[in-house]
Amino acid sequence: MLSNSAHDRDIEGHMHPQTDARLHEKVGPMVIQKGDGIYVIDSEGNRFIEGMAGLWCASLGFSERRLADAAYQQSLSLPYQQIFAHRGNQPTIDLAQALLAKSPGSMSKVLFQCSGSEAVDTAIKLVWYYQSALGRPEKRKIISRQKSYHGTTIASASLTGLPNMHKGFGISIDGFITVTAPHAYRNAKPGESDEAFATRLAAELEETILREGPETIGAFFAEPVMGTGGVLVPPATYFDKVQAVLKKYDILFVADEVICGFGRTGAYWGCDRMGIKPDMLTCAKGLSSAYFPISALLISDAIYQVLADRTHEFGGFGHGFTYGGHPVGAAVALEAVKIYDEMDIVATVKALEPQFQDGLRRFADHELIGEVRGIGLMGALEFVADKSGKLPFDPSLKVAQRVSDELRKRGVLLRALGDTLVCAPPLIIKPSEIDIILQALGESLDEVAASL
Repeated sequence: MLSNSAHDRDIEGHMHPQTDARLHEKVGPMVIQKGDGIYVIDSEGNRFIEGMAGLWCASLGFSERRLADAAYQQSLSLPYQQIFAHRGNQPTIDLAQALLAKSPGSMSKVLFQCSGSEAVDTAIKLVWYYQSALGRPEKRKIISRQKSYHGTTIASASLTGLPNMHKGFGISIDGFITVTAPHAYRNAKPGESDEAFATRLAAELEETILREGPETIGAFFAEPVMGTGGVLVPPATYFDKVQAVLKKYDILFVADEVICGFGRTGAYWGCDRMGIKPDMLTCAKGLSSAYFPISALLISDAIYQVLADRTHEFGGFGHGFTYGGHPVGAAVALEAVKIYDEMDIVATVKALEPQFQDGLRRFADHELIGEVRGIGLMGALEFVADKSGKLPFDPSLKVAQRVSDELRKRGVLLRALGDTLVCAPPLIIKPSEIDIILQALGESLDEVAASL
């Protein structure tokens, strides 16, 4: 017999992603019942600042009435329509135009999906489709970076440079290659400048291309700022050097903006902040502020023209998702984009960035902290047992998780990722609310330090 408690029924019937299932059987879920601005409220009435905007996504918080109204009104007029075989709907048409108007580079078409993973998966397929159409089907290997996160489908997980995303699955798609992450704290040589580090990583990329054979490399995928890998901000000249190498060997650049897009980095796109001119761009999360599952792949005109010729040759395009281009999702996303424009999202984040980043960096000298890093309204603290040697804590101590647990006691939700604690609050956060996060963080660091 099932319990009436949501907590118990969750344990009885719900398997959670990214969760230790056996541990969950013992501790159960934190059941969130309601949202209010940047706050969420659990089933016991406790109120928390959602310092991760859910999963980097609820940029407009958890109670934006305009997004709910957009979904409701669209559901009344046209709740669903497929976009296969020449079908269209007004919200999807309008959203595509809105995204193209804001896109970096020479994007000319938008292809819609339901999640960031699906958008990345689609981009991988289009790399292969494009290269094959040009008569070079062998040019299909894809390079990404260690510690990158691109999704959990088979292909996007193969692209992801986080070992825990592969463990136990036997994911073994050939042709996915990783190079060193642009994380100077961990990967730069002693005394190496940011410029020298960036030069060395670009040289490593070129050496990898030459080793594999330039004629076999189809694309390079990168997040402008690596999110789930620990908010890794690259050296200033890194992407300039990388793009020069890719251009030399006629390799596509696909920018994964699933986390960075829509103002998170202090620019509309992470590409804008990092000087990237991508051939394709994936976006999701902030696209609808997570009020509806939707993602988009922006495609350059040069790629589109090749794809279009190929689809004409084949008499169709053998790709698509039932819910891609969903009119309700498009209506919600279009309203989110309008709100970003009205609040001048880039200026808003840039105005908050100094307080947020300086506030985090004041913990750099704390005994638990090895590095503080971030950009815009995303930041991370990496924990070390020994500052001088940069030695991590014994994983069994779960230091980052313990700090996260202390923060929860103080009404703030942040996410522990291995030895790193990350923070990416809704972009509507107020200066006073940033202060609350920072105050709770300082108290939590001291509490955990005293307990070790």
